[in-house]
Amino acid sequence: MITLASDFGSPYPAAMKGVILSRTDARLVDVAHDLPRQDPRAGAFWLREVLPYFPSAVHLVVVDPGVGTDRRVLIVEAGDHRLVGPDNGILVPVAERLAADPTYYAGSATDPASSTFHGRDVFAPLAADIQDSGLESTVEREGLTPVEDVTRVEFPTPTIEGPEAIGEVLVVDDFGNAITNVPGSFLNGYSRDAILVDGRQTPVARTYAEVPPTERVATVGSHGNVELAVNRGRGDRAFDLEPGDPVYLAPVENATD
Repeated sequence: MITLASDFGSPYPAAMKGVILSRTDARLVDVAHDLPRQDPRAGAFWLREVLPYFPSAVHLVVVDPGVGTDRRVLIVEAGDHRLVGPDNGILVPVAERLAADPTYYAGSATDPASSTFHGRDVFAPLAADIQDSGLESTVEREGLTPVEDVTRVEFPTPTIEGPEAIGEVLVVDDFGNAITNVPGSFLNGYSRDAILVDGRQTPVARTYAEVPPTERVATVGSHGNVELAVNRGRGDRAFDLEPGDPVYLAPVENATD
């Protein structure tokens, strides 16, 4: 099995599939091709949450704002999984979720057919070769070497002091849910109560439907983090938040008006 994830939209993923299918008859599974564009950190977050649910596979990942530059090609051995993509940090969080001690192999993108579409010209052939020939053969043939100095993306750590937290919005999903870096356990003391989100009183609930339609809610998402949402609406708009924005969570008794 080869999975594919990118920020390409359409029709570019079809070209990658064509290259792969010309080299192998492996089953192809689309993870997503609408990852936040040119944002390796957001892509890293989503892949870390999704790929561990797959059985062993080769995972082709292309969110690559540095395409055509001297950024390296990366192949990762993470337990029974293999990951292929650019060395810009997007592969590391999921690799470390898949295996306690992943092995990274890096090299340059040699002789691409273009300098703007390495997903088709570099990464897709590598994924197909790993699927058919194996990791060791592909690494040797491509002249890749084990490395430790891989590029990393950093998810910021929230500041939590008692019942107050200062966090950050990591991503916003397609429903408009603003996913923060504050661990869901922070809300334990607010169960079925309310909390101040940037000074606005907001119900705390286990599910979206526990509040009326169009009402704001703070909950714990499937990723385990505090999520700011609206029942049948968009949390990012209601809370006026976007990725990278700070978020201040505090008890209602801290309200000043």
